[in-house]
Amino acid sequence: MTQVTGNALTGAEAMVRLLQAHGVKHIFGLCGDTSLPFYDALYRLNHGMEHILTRDERCASYMADAYARVTGRVGVCEGPSGGGATYILPGVVEANESSVALLSITSDVSVTSQGRYPLTELDQTALFRPLTKYNGVIDHADRLPNMVRAAFRSITTGRPGAAHLGLPIDVQKAPVDEDDVWAQSDFETFPAWPSGPDPKAIEKLANAIVAAKSPVIVCGGGVVLAGAEAALQTIAERLNIIVATTVSGQGSLADSHANCLGVVGSNGGVAQTRAIVDQADLVLYLGCRAGSVTTERWRSPARGVKVVHIDSDPMAISANYQTDVAVVSDVRLALQALEAAFQAMGTDKIDFGGAAIISSAVQSKFAAFDALATSNDSPIKPERVIAELNRVLPSDAVIVADPGTPCPYFSAFYQIPHAGRYFISNRAHGALGYSLSAAIGAQVGRPNSKVVAAMGDGSFCFTVGELETVTRLNLPITFIVFSNSVYGWIKAGQKTGFGERYYSVDFNRTDHAAVAAAFGLKSWRVEDPADLSRILKQAFDHDGPTLVDIICQPLQDTEAPVSEWIA
Repeated sequence: MTQVTGNALTGAEAMVRLLQAHGVKHIFGLCGDTSLPFYDALYRLNHGMEHILTRDERCASYMADAYARVTGRVGVCEGPSGGGATYILPGVVEANESSVALLSITSDVSVTSQGRYPLTELDQTALFRPLTKYNGVIDHADRLPNMVRAAFRSITTGRPGAAHLGLPIDVQKAPVDEDDVWAQSDFETFPAWPSGPDPKAIEKLANAIVAAKSPVIVCGGGVVLAGAEAALQTIAERLNIIVATTVSGQGSLADSHANCLGVVGSNGGVAQTRAIVDQADLVLYLGCRAGSVTTERWRSPARGVKVVHIDSDPMAISANYQTDVAVVSDVRLALQALEAAFQAMGTDKIDFGGAAIISSAVQSKFAAFDALATSNDSPIKPERVIAELNRVLPSDAVIVADPGTPCPYFSAFYQIPHAGRYFISNRAHGALGYSLSAAIGAQVGRPNSKVVAAMGDGSFCFTVGELETVTRLNLPITFIVFSNSVYGWIKAGQKTGFGERYYSVDFNRTDHAAVAAAFGLKSWRVEDPADLSRILKQAFDHDGPTLVDIICQPLQDTEAPVSEWIA
C-alpha cells in the first residue's frame, strides 16, 4: 500500500484519533505482532486515553463489557490476529446479547498476504459475523474512518450491541486523509438517538393497565440501559403497582422501594415471588425478552394471561407470548409518555395495592432466608455470606457476580438500596470466569465505588491470571470465592435430574488465599462463620486488592433459590 506523505495520518494513527474523537478514555487489550503499528501510535500520540494491558483477550472483552455497563460509554477492547481474535469472542457475544455497546478491534495479517498461508491468518469477517451487530475487516485505509464511525453508530443506536473491526497490519501503515478523521459526539454513549413510542400504542397500553385488576411489571436489563429508573418509579408510585425484575433488570427500582418485589424466575426467584406473577391478570414486560429463566420456561405467567410489552427491539416482543399491546420504543421515552397518558386520564385514585402484597411476600421470603443466614454450620452456608455482605458493604458498592453459586443468592437476597447499575452478571451466556476480570472494568469505570467480585472456585481458575493486572493497577477490588471444590450448578442438575449420578464435576480444593497472596493481594481463608463479618470488613477497609476464600456448602446440598437447574 502507498506510504504516508504530507499531512496524512497512518491507518494506526487514524484509528487512535478516531477512538479519541469518540470520547474513548480506556482501552483494554493485549499486544501482538500484527498490532505493533497501532501500539506505536498509542505510544507516540497525545490522545488522553489509557491502555490497560490484560493477560488474556477474553478478559479484555469482559472488562470492556462491565466498563460500558457502569459508565454508559462504549467499552473498547483489542487483541491481535489469529488466537487473539478467537480468545476475545466470549466477551463480544456476551455484550452483544446483553445489549451493551462494545467495540472489539483485532489486528490482522496484511491484505496483500491473504490466501498465502501467513502465520495467524483467519477469516475474521466470518468468525465475528454471527456474534455482532456490526462487523468488518478494513481492507483499505480509505475505508477506515467511515467504518469506525459506522461501528460506533450501529452499537449505540436502536438496541445497543457489539461491533468488531479487523485492522490489517498494512492498513495500519497506509495513509488516511486527516480531514476524514472526525466523529459525531452523539455516539460516545448509549443508547444514542432513542426513538419514542407511537401515541396510539401508548393510549392502548394505558387503557389495558387501568382495566387490569392485578397487574405486574417485569423489568429486564433494558430499563437500566435506557436510564428509565426514575420514570419507572413515578409510574410504580402513581399506580401502587408491583414491580418485579429479571436478574439483569436488578436496579430498575431500588430493592428498598415499597413497590419492588425483587427478582422472579428460576434463578433467584422463590415461591413467594412466583406466586405473585402467577396471580397476575396482566404482565407488562419492560426491556425484557421474557426468556426461559425469567418465565420458568414460559410457565410463569401461564399462557393466556394478558401480556403487554415495551422494548426498543421489535424482535423481542411476541417472541414468547402473544402480546395484546406492543410498544416499540426506548423504555424511558415510553414510560414518560405512559405517565403523561395517565395524567390525562386522571388516574390519581387508581391503587393496585402492590406495596401491601409485596410486603407480605418479602417478609415471608426473608424469614426463610434468615433462618439459614444465622446458621453457624460449617461449611459456611451461602446465605450467611450474603447476610454479612448486606450488613457491611457500602450502599454504593458494585457487585459483579459469576454464574453458579453467586448469581441466584445475590439475585434473591442481596439488597441494593439504590436504583441503577449496582449489580452485574453475565446473563446472556453465563460463561464462567466473567466476574474476576469484569470487576476490573467496573472499577476502572467507577473508581470511587467499592467493587466486589463474587465467584465459585470453578470460575476462579478460568481467569485467575488477571490478579496480576489487579495488583499492577492496585485496584481496591475485593474478590470473594465460594470455595466448594465442585462445578456446583452441574452437580445440582445431576442430583435433581439424573438420579444423583455424579460424573466428572468434582475437583481438588485450591488454597485460593495462597494463590492470591502469591499475586500480591491481601487475602484470608474463612472456615468458621463467626469470623466472616470481621474478615469481610477488614477486606473492604484495606486500601488495595483483597481476596476472601470462603469454605462454603456445596451448591447441590444448599437450599438455593433455583427452581430448575436446566433452564
